[in-house]
Amino acid sequence: MVGEVWVYYVLAVLVLTASPGPSSLLCMTRGVTSGWMVGAYTALGSLTAITLILTLSFTGLGVIIASSEVIFSLIKWVGAGYLVYLGIKALVSKQDSYSELEAGTVSSRRFPHHFASGFIVGASNPKAILFFTALFPQFINPSEDLFLQYAVFASTFVVLELSWLLFYAYLGAKSSSWIFASGRARLFNRLTGGVFIGAGAWLSTASRA
Repeated sequence: MVGEVWVYYVLAVLVLTASPGPSSLLCMTRGVTSGWMVGAYTALGSLTAITLILTLSFTGLGVIIASSEVIFSLIKWVGAGYLVYLGIKALVSKQDSYSELEAGTVSSRRFPHHFASGFIVGASNPKAILFFTALFPQFINPSEDLFLQYAVFASTFVVLELSWLLFYAYLGAKSSSWIFASGRARLFNRLTGGVFIGAGAWLSTASRA
């Protein structure tokens, strides 16, 4: 693999992963409301989903998903509906504080739930689907070792994506002390609820073009 190609790939993935999106918003919100560890589980769920998209793209199945209007629309609407659900759930919440988190009593039994949330949001990200089906194959050289190229490109993406998502989760966790003040939890829920609904509405307008 030519080093120059890898550098271009890193720059492209850096733009993709650094740009704030539904997954980073979810990780940051989980960091605020439930702590860094829950935000990390959410990040792992999102990372797993997007890495699966990368793998499907590498095997050629990703092209089928991206080129099928039915499959693409199904994925898009599931993601948009889930984001709107998260937004409505936050808007109707009557929580005034996060005393459970402040006391350090967040149950580990909820971790699989947060992993699943991250997976759903990550899997329905049209930006990742279109990137890995349209742009990613251009970095592949069919005359070279395909498995080695997959290993390098996948590991590069995993490191950059996980780093950014964990950063957003950490940022949320560090900002949570402001939320602990009485009454501010409700304000935060209203704000994030509106943003999630807006993200769901934006996602619903995504197209294969």
